[in-house]
Amino acid sequence: MSRLAAYIGPDIALQDLLLHPPNSLYAQARESRETFHISFNADGFGAGWYQDNEPLRYIQTSPIWHDRNLIALARSLRSELWLAVVRGSHGNSDATPYNAQPYLNDALMFMHDGFVTDFNRNLKPACLSYLSPEIASEIQGNSEAEYLFALLRQRMADPDRLSVEHAIADILSNLEISLRDIPSVMNIVVSDGNRLIAARHATSHDCASLYYTTDDKHYPGGQLLASEPLDDSGSWEPVLENHLVILERDKVPRVSRI
Repeated sequence: MSRLAAYIGPDIALQDLLLHPPNSLYAQARESRETFHISFNADGFGAGWYQDNEPLRYIQTSPIWHDRNLIALARSLRSELWLAVVRGSHGNSDATPYNAQPYLNDALMFMHDGFVTDFNRNLKPACLSYLSPEIASEIQGNSEAEYLFALLRQRMADPDRLSVEHAIADILSNLEISLRDIPSVMNIVVSDGNRLIAARHATSHDCASLYYTTDDKHYPGGQLLASEPLDDSGSWEPVLENHLVILERDKVPRVSRI
């Protein structure tokens, strides 16, 4: 399992999302409050942002508190959109750069919090049979997250050309059928540079926690998603189980069932 956070709104420094909140991802890396099996997320971290409409990222495979460059970088890097994650291993993938999130491709950034039980047997072969050779050849790691991102890109590239949100809903709806007796957790956060799109989903298992807010006093004008509320402001709302939420600047959140 991992812990995620994302922000869209007025320009802020990375430290305002990753380091400074009382329940920041930095704090959750040492002890998260709402995880199933482990509360320690020490298998690396990453942050993604956009510059000139191009997604960029900074990743490490060591615990977040081991990075001596992070404080200076987090103070100097600023953006109107952030995705960030601290990673905890659950046994299906290794702590390597190839498994580091967020994943990037063209204009998309992607993060996943969760697992698929016995992924190599229960989902990986089906993924490879569906993916085009071009998209399959881009996979370098062995994590569920990277394969789910490949499924999303494939679904968006199919002839009906679904939007990001409709492709996410379609993939998760189909996985609910194919994995109906297999425990899986699939919280997903995606950005296309203009929006944050998130889904809270699971099969034969409780959903992982996921929250959003549009009026946190510490982020005036900003909207956020996070695995756990970053503070005790009381403004955070849970994303309903098996639902999708879209956050966009200066717009009311859109929530729909998957």
